[in-house]
Amino acid sequence: MYILLPMDGEDQEESKLTKLNDVKVWAQICVEDGKLKKISFNKDQDAFENFSTAVVVTSDNEYVWPFMEKSMMVLVAHIQRDIEDVVEAYLFKELHDLAY
Repeated sequence: MYILLPMDGEDQEESKLTKLNDVKVWAQICVEDGKLKKISFNKDQDAFENFSTAVVVTSDNEYVWPFMEKSMMVLVAHIQRDIEDVVEAYLFKELHDLAY
């Protein structure tokens, strides 16, 4: 599964999940068999080779309609900000569905 993350930078260790209005770069992570397989970064959210089936945002108040129009699942990471924390929360089903 490919998941799109709005990030504040390209450093895998230092960058943090950020609000959609503040995104500097997009990270696409590939999670397979319960493991993080690949991380890619790009300035354009639509420029990745593979289609992302989900996007992770920081709150329920984000404007996510463009992602929903693409039939992407929207997940909310209320407290997770590091890539590793988001992956762990995804694997343990700790990310929340968007509250309407």
